[in-house]
Amino acid sequence: MLEHCFDKVLYFVYYVAMTKQEKQLDTKSSSGNSLKNSFLLLLTAIIWGTSFVAQAAGMEYIGPFTFSVVRYILGGTILIPVIYVMRKQNEKKGEKNGDIRLSIHHGIVCGIILCAASNFQQMAMLKASTGKAGFITALYIIMVPVICIFLKKKTSPIIWVSVLLALIGLYFLCIGRGKSFILELPDIQLLICSLIFSFHILYINHANKDKVDGVVMSSTQFLVAAVISLIFVYPIDCSVYKMAPSAELILSALPALCYSGFMACGVAYTLQILGQKDVNPTVASLIMSLESVVSALSGFVILGQKLTVDEIIGCVIMFVAIILAELPIKSKRKDYVTFRSIEN
Repeated sequence: MLEHCFDKVLYFVYYVAMTKQEKQLDTKSSSGNSLKNSFLLLLTAIIWGTSFVAQAAGMEYIGPFTFSVVRYILGGTILIPVIYVMRKQNEKKGEKNGDIRLSIHHGIVCGIILCAASNFQQMAMLKASTGKAGFITALYIIMVPVICIFLKKKTSPIIWVSVLLALIGLYFLCIGRGKSFILELPDIQLLICSLIFSFHILYINHANKDKVDGVVMSSTQFLVAAVISLIFVYPIDCSVYKMAPSAELILSALPALCYSGFMACGVAYTLQILGQKDVNPTVASLIMSLESVVSALSGFVILGQKLTVDEIIGCVIMFVAIILAELPIKSKRKDYVTFRSIEN
């Protein structure tokens, strides 16, 4: 059964990656590619949203850094045969492969950023409520355009309206009216996580301007994140959280690790790298923030959790924000970054 699932995931990643490379050959259809890339980012949000259940289940047995080590090894290794097949296929077709050295270089940087962001999230999820975790992590939707200001990139007013709507939607979805919001240590960890994820999104946008191989870059970042996470297993998991790993405990968490490693990492993060091409990073962060909506819906479908009125309102506002950001509105200002263009 596990081998069958592995084959399905491997084929899915290969199919998406090959389809993506074929689409890039037609430079005249950039607007169409932008919509297709947005759909890839939507798939990313769906997978990430459903992976919250797997993360929570897995950490009932193992510590946050142990969880990261295993899932990133799974996510990185599943892409290695995909890379081999893709590059051989491109050679047969006479197509040029992405620069592997440059891809590995960007993958190493992404791996360092990803390791920091995801492990802050993992540590926080040991104590933080799901609502707060979803709300604070998705604050990258406001951090990305703010950071863009310091990078001298201007964002169109319609995107700022979408960001504000999404922030309101996230509040209704994850916290709700009349509930207190007290900042605790896990919340601070999640804020740090959100800030680092913002830089991860922006760096991928920067890396995609080079002729990189997205799958090589993705596999590299997972393996780098796994190695760095391994360094902190003993000082954090064993000494601080008293959650020393063992083969028995890892096997108990294996179903959650497989979903998180193969799908949330191997598939979703690769879709993020491929999907962010030709998409404004602020819009990309808005689309991916839908993971909070998916998280609430998956809790309803999988765990039988009921959606409150506030959560339903939050979902609706979030969808409105994303649709607004996707509208191909022409801007009179050529220096604005809109959905269709990214300023170099």
